[in-house]
Amino acid sequence: MDRMDKDLAFMLKYENIAWYENGKVRILDRRVYPREIKFVECRTYKDVKQAIADMVTQSAGPYTAAGMGMALAAYECKHMKLEEQINYLINASEIISHARPTTINRMKLITNSCAEVGIKALREGNSPIEAIFQRTIDSLERRYRRMSEVAVNLVNLFPKEGKVMTQCFGETIVGCMGREIKKQNKKIEFYCPETRPYLQGARLTASVLKNQGFKVTVITDNMPAWTIKEKGIDVFTSAADTICMDGNIVNKVGTMQIAICAKYFGIPYFVTGIPDEEKYLENIIIEERDPREVTSCNGIENTLKGVEGYYPAFDITPPELVSAVVTDQGIYSPYNLKEYFETEIEQYY
Repeated sequence: MDRMDKDLAFMLKYENIAWYENGKVRILDRRVYPREIKFVECRTYKDVKQAIADMVTQSAGPYTAAGMGMALAAYECKHMKLEEQINYLINASEIISHARPTTINRMKLITNSCAEVGIKALREGNSPIEAIFQRTIDSLERRYRRMSEVAVNLVNLFPKEGKVMTQCFGETIVGCMGREIKKQNKKIEFYCPETRPYLQGARLTASVLKNQGFKVTVITDNMPAWTIKEKGIDVFTSAADTICMDGNIVNKVGTMQIAICAKYFGIPYFVTGIPDEEKYLENIIIEERDPREVTSCNGIENTLKGVEGYYPAFDITPPELVSAVVTDQGIYSPYNLKEYFETEIEQYY
C-alpha cells in the first residue's frame, strides 16, 4: 500500500522527519538543511524534548518527533516494573509536550495518546515501543491524508496560472499543495520570504517546492509589500501554529505584516489547517526566544557588543485580515469556525 508521503520532497518523507529505531531517535536537523544533510541522534526522551526546544525540527516536525520520543521513553523504561513504566510514560508525556509553550495544547494530544496506547500495550502484555511507534506512523498517515484534502480545497482557490506568496514553513501542506497543483495542472510559481532568524522560508519551503518542480523565488522579510505590488502576487497563504476559534491566527512572526500588505493590495490571505477547538486569543502565550538569535545569523554576530535583540517567535493576525480558513472539511470564514465541529471529526494529531 502506498504511503501518504508518496511523491513528496525529501524532507517530508517520514524517515527524514524523525524516526525511532533501536533505542534512538534520529531527527533531521532543519537548522542546517539544505546546506547540510545532518541528523541529530537522541538517546533519551529528554534529548528529544531538548531537540524540539532547540529548533532542530520545526513546523509540524515536532509532532512527529514527540511521538518518536515517546517510543524512546518506552524503550528507556522497558526493564522497570509495570507501575514504574506507566509512571515513566506519563511523566515523559508531560515533559515532551512542554518543549515549546505555544504548541503545548497540540503536543499534549500527541504525547498523551502515545502514553495511553503504550500503557494499554503494557497491561495487555504487548510491546509499548511498537504500539507507540505504530501510533506515530498512523498519526503521520492521518495528518498527511487530511492535509491532502486541505490542499485540494486550497488549490481550488488558486488561479489557473499565477503567483503565490508563502510564509515560514507549513510542512505537510506545502508538499501536499505542490502535489495537488500538479494534479490540477495549474501553473503556479512561488515567492517565499526567507523567515529570519532560522530562514525556514528560504531553506525549507523553497527547498520542498523546488524539489517538487516549481519555480521559486526567495525574498528577504522586508520585501513582501514591494514584491506583492511589483510582481503581481495573486494569493498569500500560510499554515498556522494555532487557529483560534475566534478567528485569530497564531503563526510565525511576520505573518501579520504580510496579511496587512495583502489586505492593502486587495489579494486574499488563505490560512490552512485544522481549527484548535476551545483555543481563544486570551489563551495564547507568545514564545519569546533568545534575543541573540536576532543579533546574529548563522552563528555570526552582526551587532556591536551591548546591542539588544527582541525575538517574539510568533505574531497574531486578527480575523479581519483573513480571507478564509481552508480546512479538510471545507472553506470557512474566520468568524464561523465553530461550524467545523458540528460534525464528528477524526482526531488530527
